[in-house]
Amino acid sequence: MHDPRVLLDPATDAVRRLARRGYALDVTALEKLLSARNAAIHRGDEARAESKRTATSVRSASPDERPALVERARELKTVVADAETEARDLDAQLQDLLMGIPNLPADDVPDGSSDDDAELIRTVGEPPVLDFAPLDHVDLAEKLGILDLPRATKLAGPRFAVLRGKGAKLERALARYFLDLAEENGYTEFSVPTLVNRETMTGTGQLPKFEQDLFKTGVADRELYLIPTAEVPLTNMHARETLAVDDLPLAYTAHTPCFRSEAGSYGRDTRGLIRMHEFSKVELVRIVEASTSRDELELLVTHAEAVLKGLGLAYRVIKLAAGDMGFSAQTTYDVEVWLPGQQKYREIASASDCGTFQARRASIRTRTADGSRGFAATLNSSAMPIGRTLVAILEQGQQRDGSVRIPEALVPYAGFEVIEPA
Repeated sequence: MHDPRVLLDPATDAVRRLARRGYALDVTALEKLLSARNAAIHRGDEARAESKRTATSVRSASPDERPALVERARELKTVVADAETEARDLDAQLQDLLMGIPNLPADDVPDGSSDDDAELIRTVGEPPVLDFAPLDHVDLAEKLGILDLPRATKLAGPRFAVLRGKGAKLERALARYFLDLAEENGYTEFSVPTLVNRETMTGTGQLPKFEQDLFKTGVADRELYLIPTAEVPLTNMHARETLAVDDLPLAYTAHTPCFRSEAGSYGRDTRGLIRMHEFSKVELVRIVEASTSRDELELLVTHAEAVLKGLGLAYRVIKLAAGDMGFSAQTTYDVEVWLPGQQKYREIASASDCGTFQARRASIRTRTADGSRGFAATLNSSAMPIGRTLVAILEQGQQRDGSVRIPEALVPYAGFEVIEPA
């Protein structure tokens, strides 16, 4: 969330910067609400000050003067109450407006709104050269007997999966491998709730704008949401807290199921494990001093890349265009893995610097040794989604005889080297 005064400061250039995201900032509405709220607060403060002076005068007034002063005190009490009510109502309207304004993109983020506008940062590893026609992951997994989509559909409908045998073991092995790498890179592992309240979803920017993308449920009289990513609970663990700058950065990781309705993506990647309603993922979150967030992003993306390097998978890193970034991000790097079955790179992870945007929403503050206060910066990255990594392993590891050789780093976790056709 933004400080409205910063958005209205010409030096911020908010209108132009938000236009790069495709968002039209209504400066008139913002100015009007801010001015009206401040005027109501000022009116209430003045009436409250006069009320105190009047109360003092009543005590020393003569009998003739006292009735008029008492009546004035009653009038001022009403003015204060009315001003407070008006200020609350206007502040609620102002907050609603601010909650819907996305983060300002960094100046070095490229213009545009699609993958075609992204900036290529680096390519790592050579895509495998296969001397046969590669299969996509669904055909491969079904021939291997490790994926059962019809039974998943019977259980829950489309965009769910059932993994069996070595497929299920590989899923478990990947989670353990990802978490071990995260720990080696200094992250503390957490086990967190996958059901959270509205305030928690609001803190990281999923609400109110993206309610249609979430699965909502309830327990007794509580409104709860299934998390779309562990970023939500990990970041909000420090909501409404003040952190000592000397204790930063904080580096957290968690392996959780993730739930997404995929509203608005009808028809996209409906076959297989690319775009699911339920999937599991290991997430990395960093909470840092605001002035260091850009350097922290460069570090974070290397932690995400470490997973793919360790698995020997070919990938590339791109910087997303302003109009293609998530709501809370000011800079995002996407990590894209090579899929022979599609003959293209596909997103497998995103690493985002949110600056102070989420910290303002969740009220995550910082305090220096000399007492100076500010807001923290938050960053997050997948490291990695289990399903999409499994897709890459199957497609890049496929052999002419229909088998799949798994990466050497996973063998100690999985207990096997090859998945043979069923």
